Parts: sequence; structure tokens; C-alpha cells
Amino acid sequence: MQVVAGTASEDVGDAIAALLGVTAAPSVVERFPDGELRPAVDDVAGDDVYVVQATCPPVNEHLVELLLLLDAARRALAGRVTVIPYFGYARQDRRTRPGQALAARVVADAIAVAGADRVVLVDPHTTALEAMLPVRVETLSAVPVLADALAPVAPAEAVLVAPDLGGVKLAEAYARLLDRPVAVVRKSRVTGAAVHATELVGDIDGRPAIIVDDMISTGATIEAAARLLLAHDALPDITVAATHGLFVADAPERLAGLPLRTLLVTDSITAAGDAVPPPSVSPSLQVCSIASLLADAISRLHCSHDRREVLAPA
Repeated sequence: MQVVAGTASEDVGDAIAALLGVTAAPSVVERFPDGELRPAVDDVAGDDVYVVQATCPPVNEHLVELLLLLDAARRALAGRVTVIPYFGYARQDRRTRPGQALAARVVADAIAVAGADRVVLVDPHTTALEAMLPVRVETLSAVPVLADALAPVAPAEAVLVAPDLGGVKLAEAYARLLDRPVAVVRKSRVTGAAVHATELVGDIDGRPAIIVDDMISTGATIEAAARLLLAHDALPDITVAATHGLFVADAPERLAGLPLRTLLVTDSITAAGDAVPPPSVSPSLQVCSIASLLADAISRLHCSHDRREVLAPA
């Protein structure tokens, strides 16, 4: 077994390797003056290789690095390659008008062609990715990790809030673990960075709210939901939990303007030497590690791979 961490996931990659009791496989990403990348992977011939590289901002650079890392591992004669990314472009799983690219499908195909045998996803933005990826897909959820962190700070009268209709199942998953009721916000997206919350379904009057989502990008959805909750007399004591914390554009300013008690995200998006998410996001920010979740998944996949080799006919 070998773990190869890309530059967007060096911290969590090293943590996964440590939990598995292996040393992260050496990899080097050479950068040319014109911006081209040339990754190289050594000493993985015949091994079960797990490439850990989130396609987070800058999305295109990290995506190209992931594709080249996969190709490098294949050319280094890796026996099998599994990739475990935060999947950028997942929100582009459908076209809103003729002439648009279906980016999620294009990226899915590119990952498979580059050399991935399997993709492990953590709370993907859309379940359609499993149908789009032409390789085996394993889906994990960080909800249990975040729910454990929420339990000590979630009052008995708190309400779990889905900030849009697409987040209802996620909110219900939290509700089962925390034994709290669910409320749902109906929203409409104006632009990629502007959201309008139109309706609240559920009782939030005089109660603290816990807004849960799969990701926080610009913070527009969280802000719109929080404003609507406050307008419906929710307590000005809001908790937010999301798996992927991108915090791009003016997300720090938006979140700073909200009465947040706690802001929880995972380390699915990290970069060695950089503060991701940046400390300016919120003084209430807490980062929960999913390294053990991924390490456990890798261990199980590796063991199942070994069993298939033993049972394979000669």
C-alpha cells in the first residue's frame, strides 16, 4: 500500500499515511516558469496506490496536478490507483441552457482516462457523480465526524436546518445522530455568488439553529439561510457545519456578519504551508479531521483487493 499526497492535500495525506502505518510515497511536482506542472512518483511499482488530491481552489491547477499524478503513478507501474478527492466541478452536473459544457462528466472521464481505477468521494455535492464516473465509486460521509463535534454544543432545543431543498437528506442524517428536528429553507440562486432565501418550512421560533451543508464556497447560501432564520425569530446563536470549506470570494466577510456560535468544517481541503481555511474566516472556526475516516476506507479497500488476489484463479 502506498499513499501519494498532492500539494492540495499534503497535510491530510500525511495524516492518513501515519494512521495506516506507512510512509507517504515520495512525489515531486516541478513547476515551469510558464505554469506547466510535471509531477513524478517513485517506488510504487506493483503497489496499491492511493492518490490524495483535492481539486479545490485554484481548481484548474489542482485538477491538472491530480490528472498528472494519476498518469505518473500508472507510468511508475502502480498495480492499482485509487483517488480520493474533494471533487471540484461537481455542481456542474447539468446544463442550464443549450451550448454549455457538462463539466462534471468531462472531469469524471478525465480522471478515469488518467489512470484511476476507483474514486472515493466524501459528501459529494451530487449523487449523479457515481453515474458519471466510469470507474468504481465509494462514497463516504463526514456527517458522523461533524455530528460528534456538534453534540457537545447543540442544545436540546436546537433545530437542524437544510439551507436548500438539496440539503434535506444531509440534514436528516444529522438529525438521526443528534436527535433534533429539521427545518428547510427554500432558496433561489440569482448568480454564482448571490442567493435569495424565500421560505422556511419548520418551527424555529425562539430556538437556536444548526445550518448543515456539504460545502461552503462564497457563503451566500449560508448567509441567506441565516438571515431568513433570524427574520423568523430564531435565536441569534447560529451554528454552521459543512464538510468542505472553500471560503472563496467574500465568504469571510459574509460569515463575519452573522451571529455564529460555532463554524465547523473538515480538513478535506488543506495545503501544507498554507492556512486553508484562512484564519480570517471566523473566530468561531473549528476544523475536524477526516483522516481516520479515509484511512479506514483505504484499509478496507486494500484488504478487499488482497482477498481478490488470493481468490483469483491461477
